[in-house]
Amino acid sequence: MRAVQLHGDRIDTLVVADGLPVPQPGPGQILLRVRAVSLNHRDLFAVSGRLASPVALPFVPGSDASGEVVALGAGVTQWRIGERAMTVFVPGWQTGLPTPAQRAGTLGAPLPGVLQEYVRVAEGDAVRAPEGWRHEEAATLPIAALTAWSVLTAGGLRAGSIVLIQGTGGVALFALQFAKAAGATVIALSSSEDKLNRLRAFGADAGIDYRSMPAWVPAVRAATGGRGVDIVVETTGATLGQSIAATALGGFVGVVGFVGGMASDVPVRQLIGGLVRVQGMFVGPRDSFVRMVAALNANALRPVIDRVFDLDDSRAAFERLQGGAHVGKVVIALPDR
Repeated sequence: MRAVQLHGDRIDTLVVADGLPVPQPGPGQILLRVRAVSLNHRDLFAVSGRLASPVALPFVPGSDASGEVVALGAGVTQWRIGERAMTVFVPGWQTGLPTPAQRAGTLGAPLPGVLQEYVRVAEGDAVRAPEGWRHEEAATLPIAALTAWSVLTAGGLRAGSIVLIQGTGGVALFALQFAKAAGATVIALSSSEDKLNRLRAFGADAGIDYRSMPAWVPAVRAATGGRGVDIVVETTGATLGQSIAATALGGFVGVVGFVGGMASDVPVRQLIGGLVRVQGMFVGPRDSFVRMVAALNANALRPVIDRVFDLDDSRAAFERLQGGAHVGKVVIALPDR
């Protein structure tokens, strides 16, 4: 089989290796023929030497995949050959909170990733793809969509909620779509008027350019009639203090990323006085993934895909994500040769 391998700590050390052995499923395992992989910022960190613990080289990156079941190990009862499946980012995490071992063992670092033609997983570490979705679409769900779903669920999303999203990445856009489907109002932050216009086209009710207005709390409060937002999908990290200040009484801030930095001043007085709940969010367990797919099957939602690259152009896909010009998910397709 072919696989993308990292041979250093830079994107330009990514190569497509060929002639690698196809893994075989053991008892309780299934073998997926991977058809598409979507990229996340954690994958960018993995190939750029920015993880806390370095990966063992050569390393296969990639955390999210969609494919077809092509082989079953002994004792498998949940799957049939030919079914379409998505990988679970945290193997073994079925419900509730993950164990420390599960939290530390994620696909695409430290565990080997999915950017290869065949992947072997436990039968309980895969979820059926939404009905009628292409693999390029289904591959966007395991991290970005489930993270957005988890934040909005924890925040108590309902019709009439006001949700604040940051940027045009996968988590933000899924949060926008889920929130609008629930009847919520969405305020979007982004770095340019062009991107804000794209977000409005996707359903955002208001947009704020954080480049021209880096202190954006007054603008957010003005857009909400002074009350603030009910849920913040905090993907930036460094803006946590502003997010707390922009939150309505009893609101919720779900912290999911740190693409803008890992430190922020927290306004403790507003945190306490506003009864604001702040929670670090880590994707979600498999049972939440299954519930999310059921909701997607019941609605006419489709992911926003920025661009689809061929496996041979995987390096360009990572560079696209690194450049920050993307709107939606960057995906790599693995067609038959």
